[in-house]
Amino acid sequence: MKHLLSIEKLARTDIETILADAAVMKRERGHSSRRPLAGQIWALVFAKSSTRTRVSFEVGLRELGADVLFLSAREIQLGRGEPIKDTARVLGRMVGGAVIRTFAQAEVEEFAHYAGIPIINALTDDEHPCQILADMFTITERAGGMDGKVVTFVGDGACNVAASWIWAAAKLGFELRIAAPRGYQPAPEMIARAAGRIVVTEDVQAAARGADVLYTDVWVSMGKEDEQERRLSDLAGYQVNAGLVQLAGPGALVMHCLPAYRGKEIDEATLEANADTIFTQAENRLHVQKAILDWMVR
Repeated sequence: MKHLLSIEKLARTDIETILADAAVMKRERGHSSRRPLAGQIWALVFAKSSTRTRVSFEVGLRELGADVLFLSAREIQLGRGEPIKDTARVLGRMVGGAVIRTFAQAEVEEFAHYAGIPIINALTDDEHPCQILADMFTITERAGGMDGKVVTFVGDGACNVAASWIWAAAKLGFELRIAAPRGYQPAPEMIARAAGRIVVTEDVQAAARGADVLYTDVWVSMGKEDEQERRLSDLAGYQVNAGLVQLAGPGALVMHCLPAYRGKEIDEATLEANADTIFTQAENRLHVQKAILDWMVR
């Protein structure tokens, strides 16, 4: 049985399969009669709110033939303190698979251990694997693949998206630069464990110079709202804007996993100038997640 719990635990060959299959899913959308999940019901168990993740998984599951049951933490006994392993064992007897969006990575891992059904990590505080797979698919579409690329992540380098980029770089061998102030940089132990071509620096201009991709994410993630004032102050010098784009390589992609807070991690003009890439990146969540689902049930 397959799970998708993290990029760290995903083999390079599986990443390559998912990215290749996503291109087929995108090309054949609306024309394919394949329904690998026909007759199944999948649960979306979300402790964190979502737009792109929920819509892309619901649409993708239905297009692959499944019915979908959406369960917020407030609507089930998890929200009242039922152990994860008990919820997992109940759902494992009733549904064909589950997509989990929650806080702790350990919760997804425990759910997968006890449920006995395929489990997908749709975001935890530690990783956001589906997002990074969609991002790499977008780069492949727009720039011909990940080989030889330099991806520069700007902002909170200790967040879940940056962590998944670290593991992706380690798996696929492209160069990753993380520009973040002290206190917002990934743990040195993680960088050492990944052992990839990864540079962590406070110098945002050096990190951007010659990059093929400039990537940013929100500065105040869900669950960090009480840190907002401090975070906005600490990260103020790490905005993706026209000046930073000019330092990047010719034709560099500007990417954002959304939602975007204009005037903070990216300015309005830069987002709008790169809106086609950014919203194609969002659309590609659908195609990649369909490829993930198809891969999991083979």
